[in-house]
Amino acid sequence: MRFKSCTVYALNIPFTEAFAHSAGSRAASDSIIVKLEARDGTVGYGEGVARPYVTGETVETSINHIRKVLWPAVSSSDYADLVPGADPLHALTGIDESLPEEKSDDVIAFNAARSCVEIALIDSLLRRRKMSLAEILPPRRTSLTYGAVISSGSLESSTSRARQLKLFGIQEVKIKIEDREGIARVLAVRETLGPRARLRVDANGAFNKEDAVKVAKEMAPLDIAAFEQPTPRKDGCDALREVRRQSPVPVMADESLVTIDDARALIESEACDYFNLRLSKCGGITRTLRIAREAVDAGIYLQLGSQVGETAILSAAGRHLVAHLERVEFVEGSYGKLLLAEDLSRDPIHFAYGGQARTLRGAGLGIEVREEVLERYAVKKIHLREDDTVHA
Repeated sequence: MRFKSCTVYALNIPFTEAFAHSAGSRAASDSIIVKLEARDGTVGYGEGVARPYVTGETVETSINHIRKVLWPAVSSSDYADLVPGADPLHALTGIDESLPEEKSDDVIAFNAARSCVEIALIDSLLRRRKMSLAEILPPRRTSLTYGAVISSGSLESSTSRARQLKLFGIQEVKIKIEDREGIARVLAVRETLGPRARLRVDANGAFNKEDAVKVAKEMAPLDIAAFEQPTPRKDGCDALREVRRQSPVPVMADESLVTIDDARALIESEACDYFNLRLSKCGGITRTLRIAREAVDAGIYLQLGSQVGETAILSAAGRHLVAHLERVEFVEGSYGKLLLAEDLSRDPIHFAYGGQARTLRGAGLGIEVREEVLERYAVKKIHLREDDTVHA
């Protein structure tokens, strides 16, 4: 299968409410969408979300990487059909290997850009044969339970949000904290949701290791299921390991987990109990699956996380992957129009009451993308052809 064009969209879809944590705040989706069109007319879509504090990418650097590195490789390749088999990696590895690496002093990995292109390739190849991604990633479960996130904010806003989640039947909740004052918000959420709710706390690397240990010990009576990224990535595995050694709360790695090398370093140093996998952060379906397998082999549990503001494209890919994976304890994402003013899928795929959602079975990712919504919210659009000519 040969591809004749690639269209890249930089989006700005307003949120229904602002979202904040220690590493930043935003009020609109800034996803990057890739649309690939094959010579036979087949179309597929992929998505990535650039986060400078996670992978080092920006929207601009991601788009440039797609234009200069990934699209030339895709346009010069002839892709074989995806064939279901006992091991999904056998089917997917050829796609991953077709996408070249590029090093940069300012970027940990061009994983958001890679996610856009890899997912679009998979979607296209499956749609050509009218196959679902579920045939490549056979689901171990037919339904999923999504959790929700309470962003940073006042005690009053956190309590109000917790009441809303309780009314919606959500029992899996993550609370963003920025400092030790955030423990009061965690307590308020626990009191609001009651003892049956499973709570996690995410610091996005806000603490040094000494303060992280103090926070973990103070939160322990609140029955916290996981303490996500208590120390910053720059402090390395040693800091996470030390927090884990002293913490009564299990530790989860997020920003410290971007590449397969990161995964192996975390495993070797016994730095965490959980991996937070995110497709855009980890470089797409294939690379995330590889990291998940290393985690499972090492006895580490998984969370399938999301990028705030992701659209139905990334949510659908994540749903297929999480339905397939072992040792998944927590699932995030699939907010759709619960967060976005408009989503890209013709039929909504956001979770329902209690966070419940079913697996997807349609061709490709299992969604139909609304081109008119892409066009409406695109703040930048680049069209690339086989000769790599850029058309604004």
